[in-house]
Amino acid sequence: MPEITFTADEQLVLQTAAHGVVGLMAAADPGVISSTRSGMAGGKALSSATGAVGRVLAESPKGMELGGRSTADVADQVFAALTASMALLKAKAPQEVDNFRDTIAVVMGAASRAHRGEAGSAEASMIRKITATLDSAV
Repeated sequence: MPEITFTADEQLVLQTAAHGVVGLMAAADPGVISSTRSGMAGGKALSSATGAVGRVLAESPKGMELGGRSTADVADQVFAALTASMALLKAKAPQEVDNFRDTIAVVMGAASRAHRGEAGSAEASMIRKITATLDSAV
């Protein structure tokens, strides 16, 4: 199978989506200790990604700017990156679409179980929103 290569801009879209999900999951569980645990667990889960997606996510994101005044501002950026990532993968590497979705699911699961063993109501809501975004991009 030929190696899939992504441009720097394409890599940034994939990285923004995946790292953004980590950030959204941490934000969905407010509190210094709990959000830190969620963020660390989600970040560790990113390192389990394989294939072309895993190679992109293993690199340090250069130029990623996730921010805003609220979680809603960050969510707008992340949801747009998730949608763009799905479109990119469908067009350039359709065999990686399921891998990307699975990676995002692993991140969400790890982050939501980081301190209580299951998702709280805010985390469950964020998981539904992220999943809906991925589903609508299909």
